[in-house]
Amino acid sequence: MITQDTIQQIQSRIDIIDIVGTFVKLKKRGANFLGNCPFHHEKTPSFTVSPSKEIYKCFGCGKSGNAIGFLMEHEKYSYVEALRWLADKYNIEIEETETSPEFKALQLTSDSLYIINNFAKDFFINALMNTNEGNDIALSYLKERGFREDIIQKFQLGYNPGARDEFSKAALEGQYNKELLLKSGLVVNRDDKLSDNYRGRIIFPIHNQSGKVLGFGARIIKSNDKAPKYINTPENEIYVKSKILYGSYFARTAIDKVNECLLVEGYTDVVSLHQAGIENVVASGGTSLTIEQLRLIKKYTNNLTIIYDGDSAGIKAALRGLDLAVEESLNVKLVLIPNNEDPDSYVNKIGPAAFIDFINKEKKDFILFQLEIALKEAGNDTSKKSIIVNQIAETIAKINKAEEFTRRQDYIKQVSEILKIEENGFNALVNKIIRDKLTKEDLKSQRLEILVTIEDTSGQKDTDHLFNKDELHEQAMVRSLIEFGMKDWDENEKVAQHIFKQFDESDLHEMIDNKSLIKIINIYRQWFNEGIQPTEKNFLYMEDHEISHQVVKLMKVDMEISPNWKKHYEGHIPSREDLYKEEVASTLNYLQLRKIKKMLAENQMDLEKTADPKEQLIFIQTHQHLKKIEIELTKKLGTVIIK
Repeated sequence: MITQDTIQQIQSRIDIIDIVGTFVKLKKRGANFLGNCPFHHEKTPSFTVSPSKEIYKCFGCGKSGNAIGFLMEHEKYSYVEALRWLADKYNIEIEETETSPEFKALQLTSDSLYIINNFAKDFFINALMNTNEGNDIALSYLKERGFREDIIQKFQLGYNPGARDEFSKAALEGQYNKELLLKSGLVVNRDDKLSDNYRGRIIFPIHNQSGKVLGFGARIIKSNDKAPKYINTPENEIYVKSKILYGSYFARTAIDKVNECLLVEGYTDVVSLHQAGIENVVASGGTSLTIEQLRLIKKYTNNLTIIYDGDSAGIKAALRGLDLAVEESLNVKLVLIPNNEDPDSYVNKIGPAAFIDFINKEKKDFILFQLEIALKEAGNDTSKKSIIVNQIAETIAKINKAEEFTRRQDYIKQVSEILKIEENGFNALVNKIIRDKLTKEDLKSQRLEILVTIEDTSGQKDTDHLFNKDELHEQAMVRSLIEFGMKDWDENEKVAQHIFKQFDESDLHEMIDNKSLIKIINIYRQWFNEGIQPTEKNFLYMEDHEISHQVVKLMKVDMEISPNWKKHYEGHIPSREDLYKEEVASTLNYLQLRKIKKMLAENQMDLEKTADPKEQLIFIQTHQHLKKIEIELTKKLGTVIIK
């Protein structure tokens, strides 16, 4: 774990304009900065960054957060990865808490493998670009294939010379550890001597989400029936094939923007499509899709389009593992490239625009395509068709999340029509499969969820228009506490003290429904009592992302006053800072009023339950007292209450 001291050092160095400006072109606009949102397409800039509050907010798509949150959202980093990125940027040495010897050894091996891979990448690039052998054999081959030099450099392609141990000698001279070199797969041990594993091959570095080299794919240049076309890095501490998609580092931003991931088989397919301007593409390396790869895609988009060769092997490859994609709630489409082409050759043959048109026109829904292929193979064989019904029902049954009910029903309708079977019967079959797969615990939790939903909807009543805004008033009170808590309420107390005097911790749950807001108030109270002066920034960079995200949502990005307004109206225009006491008083009055209304409702229920005249009198007197308080509070709020 990264120590709190290191985290605080990182937080103290953060400059949100510097960080966001690395990825977004920003222009100063008054106190804030403005740019085109990196999270959705827009022509008119609505993405605002506030250096004073250290937050960003897009008024177009609603995305908001702090500097660390931006890196996590834009680069798809984990919290720790974002901290490491910032530490590297600001040259801060990372200190970590005491860990087990096993974990330390694993971390040391991983770090060493990254260092070796980086050395190898630079060696291969130099061999490709700056040696006669690399130029004559590998670079000329790549250019014959149509790859431009800028795209070769972008993907950091390289070449391992044909000599037996040219890379091995360079690595040993660099004093890299022999055992780790073997573990990396870059070298092999033959006759007690290290030999290059990828000699005479073009090298494709494989990057992780932050751009570090995990391993390599090495493609043969000369035709050789005995040698495999590709050699890949063996699995080790950092290279786990099931968790890797080639090109994801270069595609992540494009996938996020267009909200679709194109999946191909080979490295050259990815490079060719990027060269053609189609950048939302990754490769599976020709293996069946794994759950880890699908979840990696899902970090960026729910829309997956698989582009494979149109031969029978390509079709089977495309269908393997896609039930997993359905379970992960991905919308899967298939496109098959015609005439023994692959994406690399086809985009070069017809051009980028025609290729994109082809993809858009030829996309087929995975489930319906699977059904189409199965029916062709079955022909008129009724027993095979019966098997198909069950297989397709199994696939549809994987769409079993509550929010996907409409999608599942739509598939049931379409499949029933194609198979010419009764829709109700097929629906029953799908539901039976879902039920059979649920454990007793799952069933219990589902029933509970359904009951809660029924109770929630059946208990809905029309309320005063004011009380449709409970959440907004709750947020306003917590916002006032965070922004103005350390300001003076009067000569004797701060705003925070005044707020805390109005209610104790037990009152919070009666006055506020949002549990995150209650948590923020309690954290603020604890810090305040410990002598810490809480500010927005205390909350902004908390490791508890639920809290930091909630605080970002509460914070307002300051709006600039129009120069034209200042021309026509003289004098000081009051800001929230000037009117903070009025804002605090208003939010507190509202929450107290809400508490009184709940007490009135509970008192009314108690009155209806009792038949004892003495108890009835007490409840009536309590009602009158509460009603009096309610009227006084509503006068302050300017709201009329019907008696």
